[in-house]
Amino acid sequence: MKKRISFGHAMAATFLAIAASMSGTAAAQSAPASSDADKWQFTAGLYGYFATIKGTIVSGTSSTDIDLPFSDLWDALKMGFMGELAVHNGRWGAFADTLYLDVGSGKLTKTRNVTVGGATFPVTTSESADLKANVWTLAGEYRLMSTPDWTVDALAGARSLYIKAKIDYSIGPILGQKETSGTVWDGIVGVKGRYSFGDQREWFVPFYVDVGTGQTSLTWQALAGIGYRFHWGDAVATWRYMDWNGKSGKPIQDLNLNGPLLGVQLHF
Repeated sequence: MKKRISFGHAMAATFLAIAASMSGTAAAQSAPASSDADKWQFTAGLYGYFATIKGTIVSGTSSTDIDLPFSDLWDALKMGFMGELAVHNGRWGAFADTLYLDVGSGKLTKTRNVTVGGATFPVTTSESADLKANVWTLAGEYRLMSTPDWTVDALAGARSLYIKAKIDYSIGPILGQKETSGTVWDGIVGVKGRYSFGDQREWFVPFYVDVGTGQTSLTWQALAGIGYRFHWGDAVATWRYMDWNGKSGKPIQDLNLNGPLLGVQLHF
């Protein structure tokens, strides 16, 4: 039995309006290299992610398809948070970032005519859907290159994905509910950094890529874009793609997030 969550055609939207960001994204925009290699450097970032979410999760013999165009998320968004913290000292560093999303489709009600024994009568049906997702990325990093133009770090760590889809429905007086959920953990390795340019090297190109496996067959993430450095921190505009390909028998068969990301970072 296959269910489908589709969040209609609403007004323009955000994957996380007023929400903060995460997952690889903070990693992708590391703080500028310091002339004092022994000083602790900290970064905190807030972002909005305008993404489309697609995927399939399985529970027993049934599956649920997820299809959330970013243009629907403004109306569907109940709660969201994305944020990251990073620390660096000399060549070594670490970061932790998280993404939380709770969206719902609202109740869709229809009336259909049903014929039984030659008699036709109306039957009212309704359906509402809810999706929750949480992604954590934790990694250590080692600085491979630090010049006025280039900052490049290698990273290794882990990423977890939790997702829960629920559908409530009624057919006349009959009420029902379909719920599917699951969590997967994967180890990841990758590289991140930035290329700076301009008269004062105030412009930069952030980049990030990782790949991993574990409880999924393959997960990977890529991000690139443009940023501008102010005295208080950075403003960034990037494109980010995240993907999970599940293993047979696991609840999460596939999932991908794809879209632009806007945000700010504070360095201290």
